[in-house]
Amino acid sequence: MSIQKKQEPFSIRKRLLSLTYALKGILLLFKEHNAQIHLVATIIAIILGVILGISTFEWIIIILLIGIVLAAEAGNSALERLADKISLNHHPLLGEAKDLAAAAVLFCATAAAIIGIIIFLPKIIKLIF
Repeated sequence: MSIQKKQEPFSIRKRLLSLTYALKGILLLFKEHNAQIHLVATIIAIILGVILGISTFEWIIIILLIGIVLAAEAGNSALERLADKISLNHHPLLGEAKDLAAAAVLFCATAAAIIGIIIFLPKIIKLIF
C-alpha cells in the first residue's frame, strides 16, 4: 500500500523557492575539495574548447559530461552528509554506501577524462606540429 501525496497546484513562487534551494546546493557543492577539482577541470575543458574550436557535437559531449560529473559529485556529497548524520560511529554498510557513491564519481570522472583526451589531444597535436 502506498501513500500518495496530494499534488498541489502549480506555483511560480514555489518553483522559484526550489530554484534557490538548488543554487544553495551548488554553493555547498563547490565548498567540497573534490568538486573544486572538477570545477577546475570544467574551466580547463571550456577554455580548450574555445581555443581549439571544437565542433557543436563535441561541445554537446563536453557539456553533458560536465553535468554528469558534477551531478555525481553532488549525489556523493549528499550521501556522505546523510551517512554522517545517521551515525558518527563507523558502520560497515554506511562505509560501503559512501564507497559506492565515490566509485560512481570516479567512473564518471574517468570516462570524462578519457573522452576529453579523445576530443582534445588530436587537436592539440595538430596545433603543435
